Amino acid sequence: MSSDCLFCKIVAGSIPAKRVYEDELCICFADLRPQAPTHLLVVPRQHIASLADAEPAQSSLLGHLFVKAAEIARASDLDHGYRVVLNTGADGGQTVDHLHLHLLGGRPMTWPPG
Repeated sequence: MSSDCLFCKIVAGSIPAKRVYEDELCICFADLRPQAPTHLLVVPRQHIASLADAEPAQSSLLGHLFVKAAEIARASDLDHGYRVVLNTGADGGQTVDHLHLHLLGGRPMTWPPG
């Protein structure tokens, strides 16, 4: 954990969040600035700054995040589809330096995204 990381503080429970799911490897909570009717963040408990910092030893954790995102999407009735986004670095739109997946749904998505 990083003591100055917003998401590490949410994982630790020192900052409240509307938790939707949690297990020993990750938590999922509602985004404070939703960009779709359903906008959830899937965050590993382990601090990884971004996908650019991921290592081969974390492959199973990264896979776990995507499998859980799919399970959470099914539980959230996103039967018509959804988008999973992983922003990396400032130019990629990452605003919190803790790897996280955005799970967006509840409306048609457009392309290109931005």
